[in-house]
Amino acid sequence: MLNEGSNRWGTLLLAYKSLGVVFGGLVTSPLYVYPSMALKSPTEDDYLGIYSIMFWTLTLIGVVKYACIALKADDQGEGGTFALYSLLCRHMNIGAITSKTILGMCMLIGDGILTPAISVLSAMDGIRGPFPAFSKSLVEGLSAFVLVVLFLLQKFGTARVSFIFSPIMGLWTLTTPLVGIYNIIHHYPTIFKAISPHYIFHFFSRNGHHGWLLLNGMVLCITGSEALFADLGHFNRPSIQVAFLSCIYPSLVLTYAGQTAYLIQNPNDHDDGFYKFIPTKIYWPMFVIASLAAIVASQSLISATFSVIKQSVVLDYFPRIKIVHTSTSNEGQVYSPETNYALMLLCVAVILIFGDGKEIGNAFGVVVILVMLITTLLLTLVMIVIWRVPLILVALFSFTFLTMEGFYVSSVFTKIKQGGWIPFAISIILAFIMFGWFHGRQRKMEYELTHRIDMDHLKLLLSDPGVQRVPGLCFFYTNIQDGFTPVLGHYINNMRSIHKVTVFTTLRYLLVPKVSPTERIVVKRLGLKGVYGCLIQYGYADSLDFQGDFVSQIICSLQNHIMHGEDQEMTDLSEAQHASVVHVHGKTRFHITKNCTRFDRFMLAFYEFMHSNCRSGIPTLGVPLPQRIEVGMLYEA
Repeated sequence: MLNEGSNRWGTLLLAYKSLGVVFGGLVTSPLYVYPSMALKSPTEDDYLGIYSIMFWTLTLIGVVKYACIALKADDQGEGGTFALYSLLCRHMNIGAITSKTILGMCMLIGDGILTPAISVLSAMDGIRGPFPAFSKSLVEGLSAFVLVVLFLLQKFGTARVSFIFSPIMGLWTLTTPLVGIYNIIHHYPTIFKAISPHYIFHFFSRNGHHGWLLLNGMVLCITGSEALFADLGHFNRPSIQVAFLSCIYPSLVLTYAGQTAYLIQNPNDHDDGFYKFIPTKIYWPMFVIASLAAIVASQSLISATFSVIKQSVVLDYFPRIKIVHTSTSNEGQVYSPETNYALMLLCVAVILIFGDGKEIGNAFGVVVILVMLITTLLLTLVMIVIWRVPLILVALFSFTFLTMEGFYVSSVFTKIKQGGWIPFAISIILAFIMFGWFHGRQRKMEYELTHRIDMDHLKLLLSDPGVQRVPGLCFFYTNIQDGFTPVLGHYINNMRSIHKVTVFTTLRYLLVPKVSPTERIVVKRLGLKGVYGCLIQYGYADSLDFQGDFVSQIICSLQNHIMHGEDQEMTDLSEAQHASVVHVHGKTRFHITKNCTRFDRFMLAFYEFMHSNCRSGIPTLGVPLPQRIEVGMLYEA
């Protein structure tokens, strides 16, 4: 019972912390939804129809699709489109879904750029209500400054940031529905009759084509819901479900009801649909809360972007960049300096270049619905291939959500020229980077598997009388577990030597916090004198900087392994260690021949450019620089 109680309190604490990281984009959407709609002389029936559409969108997509279904489709605790892709990789041919996954990942990163821009800009725009002389340019400059400060805070980690931000979001989640209730009572107490779906049909029958066009603004009411799934690795399923169902969903339903009630009585105030419905006496306190909440909203998609980038790097779909795990207890809490500063520059650029909130809103709508549509397609595959859900239920799920999201997609695509092109430009650049990296890695892997050195080949190389066994201990790094890298053959054939004791070392990343000391280093004999294999396994919270103790730990493991062997073997190992220690790894490049197609030449040249500028695939392990040797080799393309 005590353990259950502590787990319950732990879940509630995580749910509270998730307010400051996961739900910011979703719960602050009232700041910009109504201003993003191109309403023309709206009537009471129009507003009732709009509220009905937003209510059912939040209920079906937010509650049913994400909170109840998507959160169960995690891959070892990670969420998002890449997690779904990784999950499906193990159960089916991935060729058909790779492009959809890459597009979903690129769109989510686009979300991470646009959410901070539109949230902070919409909140800061409230200062122009009491002070009309405050120009739009000053609002944009102030918004850019706030975002720069936010991005500079990211290096402190999700846990510390959420500790600061959760009280702010808790206050926002409490105050906005209270303001909503106030407006419902004072302006339109019967607003909840709009929950009836017949108002939706009445809205479209009256407004026709114009009503369909308004969907590109309404879709923003569900913006940020993808972060609910993508940020799963930062928390866990129960904590996110508790926070969403008990706080976020009721808050949004009441806030939108209050806004709509106010606008029914003041139909022409929709261009400033949030600040107009705030009572005058609490305007400035709500402005401060809104501004702080907008900053928190930016955090949710920034955290989701870090998670997606980390997943793509682990799956080898993105160039290697620095990934810092900011928590020893939660693998999903990560920070990437390169990603952080790139997002910062792009967010500021979007605000300063596309300062009009409507243009950013149009771009935002495209991102939001395309990510959701891709998630629906991947979830449908998960239901069929992995969960084995009855086909009638799969058909009901896919029909409901593909139809709803299909209507939204058809509407937002009409805004491509008015800002909707921004996420496509970002996605095309990101997709090009990802495809170029993946193509190069696949070609390199194909070459290495075709030209790998097996044990028989190694014995043949070492049996050559011209190959000398020089004194010393060599750690030769290879990423091939069933054999050796072609760099080994290149090294022996050209250097005509190999150290008396050579340890072929492979590093393996495991999805666990820490690997126990007994399992961290695994050594074995390889059947040749003085030649051993070593597997170093590490978890996401393990430090790979052994502080100079790396060699001693492996020597100790080798000594334990050969303890019952020949005394000469122990002597050779000791002498080699005292003679010299070197660490050798390959630095390979493609040699692009005339036989390559133009496409291959271009893509491999692009891959080489990225590879030469990204971080090394082998961690430093605390190895002193004088002991490191890089062996260059050209792979013939």
